[in-house]
Amino acid sequence: MNLLPYIFVLLAAMLWGTVGTTQTFLQEGISPIAVAGVRSAIGGGILLIAALVLRKINFKTWSWKWTILAALTIALFQCLFFTSVRFTGVAVGTVVTIGSSPVFSGIVEWFIWKRRPNRIWGIATGLAILGCILLFVNRGEATVHPVGVLLALCAGFMFAVYTNCSKQLTENEDTLPAVAMTFSICAVMLLPFSGDGVSWMFTNQNLWPMIFMGLAATSLAYVLFLAGLEKISSSSAVTLSLAEPLTAALLGVFLVGEYLSPTSWIGVVMLLGGIVVLTLGSRKSASVQLTTDDDLKTFN
Repeated sequence: MNLLPYIFVLLAAMLWGTVGTTQTFLQEGISPIAVAGVRSAIGGGILLIAALVLRKINFKTWSWKWTILAALTIALFQCLFFTSVRFTGVAVGTVVTIGSSPVFSGIVEWFIWKRRPNRIWGIATGLAILGCILLFVNRGEATVHPVGVLLALCAGFMFAVYTNCSKQLTENEDTLPAVAMTFSICAVMLLPFSGDGVSWMFTNQNLWPMIFMGLAATSLAYVLFLAGLEKISSSSAVTLSLAEPLTAALLGVFLVGEYLSPTSWIGVVMLLGGIVVLTLGSRKSASVQLTTDDDLKTFN
């Protein structure tokens, strides 16, 4: 089995993991919704221009249903996540959102698309979620606020639905125009609610971090994510996206000088273990299945 789809999703998650560190370079007091809206506008807009120049989009035959659903769910994900963090703090909000999304994705895939997740996915997801919890257990001020936890769970569900909608979209459209259309529409949905407008972006302090978040952490990251998603299940892709908090934590240690407790380092190891189990275990499982199918064909 080809490892490239798994590598693509991991690279996407690693790029997402740079967002937290990059945002520390922005001016204080900018609305997270404004950052998400501008980031989506840059990332989606650049790709949209490229897709139109390359004539990759046919508006008459375009898969509008899946595009609008993907744009709506990723916009809601960002709003719900940022709002949950205000109630619970970064640690609890991140753990509940990122930790619940693989479970929700497996449930959505099972009940809607009738694809039951396998045992390897279950083991890898369990390891990764436990690792995520240990990674954040002693970090930052945290409050277990019922409303905040509920919002974080809703955010996790939205990311799971976004992934499933995007998988359907990539079955009908090419990856680059799919990301372009999704995030351009997402920006249109988010910017009216940002409250801060876009003028803040054109200062030297804010411009380059936003360009990086738009081009690298949105355009490139989601093109890689959808390219990998075409070849692997939605539930596996969401589990691999747990490399995002892992990357963010390691960047915090090596670039910002943050401290990780021994418990957090155990979480790092478990997260890595979950990713390795899913990637190599799925490859082995696919190879065994392929061999079995070949044997059956020979027998018949």
